[in-house]
Amino acid sequence: MHYSPLIQQLIDAFRRLPGVGNKSAQRMVLHFLERDREGGRRLAAALTAAMDGVGQCTLCRTLAEAELCPICAHLGRDRSTLCVVETPADVYAIEQTAAYRGLYFVLMGHLSPIDGIGPEQLGIATLVQRVRDNAVQEVILATNPTVEGEATAWYVAEQLKTEVLLQRGLRVSRIAHGVPMGGELEYIDGSTLMHSLSGRQLLNQGGQ
Repeated sequence: MHYSPLIQQLIDAFRRLPGVGNKSAQRMVLHFLERDREGGRRLAAALTAAMDGVGQCTLCRTLAEAELCPICAHLGRDRSTLCVVETPADVYAIEQTAAYRGLYFVLMGHLSPIDGIGPEQLGIATLVQRVRDNAVQEVILATNPTVEGEATAWYVAEQLKTEVLLQRGLRVSRIAHGVPMGGELEYIDGSTLMHSLSGRQLLNQGGQ
């Protein structure tokens, strides 16, 4: 079916969303045009406002409307711990657990030479400088458990192995990727089990 230019333009715009195919885009567009034009106008206004008003935090690089995001501006956060993640979505996911009270550094991606994404694009030099200039005692590498994520974590860890930081006793840790709560070992894939075993924690020492 051939839609008018304006309708097709709107469908193509919706198709840019992740996971939205042509049929889903058509349904959303027709819904707004047939049943909810006021909702469509509010969506357009909110989208325009966000595109114009949301930038990046000058400290951690996550999405923010001010110079500092609410997390970096919060005086109650533990500034001795820095968690390195790939995207702002990772920050939101960790924050939802309410188990981490430190600060973040968002790479906005992972190393991918094929796509032209190297250390400069990820701000790794800025990360190292931030760790060096502040009282950071531990850097937690929480990149994704993918080939690219693992390579990025290894590269960041190597860059943090400077003489100054080693003398200061900086700890660099990697989050463990293991068996999900309630999971049964026989149904867990081998890669996950391998990460679970390598990331195991010591429960006791000797006869203690």
